[in-house]
Amino acid sequence: MSDDYKFDTLSLHAGHVPDAQHGSRAVPIHQTTSYVFRDSEHAAALYNMELGGHLYTRISNPTVAVLEQRVAALEQAVSPPPRRHPAWRR
Repeated sequence: MSDDYKFDTLSLHAGHVPDAQHGSRAVPIHQTTSYVFRDSEHAAALYNMELGGHLYTRISNPTVAVLEQRVAALEQAVSPPPRRHPAWRR
């Protein structure tokens, strides 16, 4: 988003681009617990943080990713740490 946006605008719109297919302005709430993988290698690459993406909702999901982007924008941070960053490893 632009550096010119104020707190109120950032809190409502940062981190999300409206879905062109559905036309929804609001962020969808993803209530799934797990995600589909192309194959076992794809799942392993996500689990090992070799690829970005969602593996399991307790780790990440698209709705939480938007929240992370909004908080980063409000704090004037560049962005949250990438999921492959050592800070995310346990």
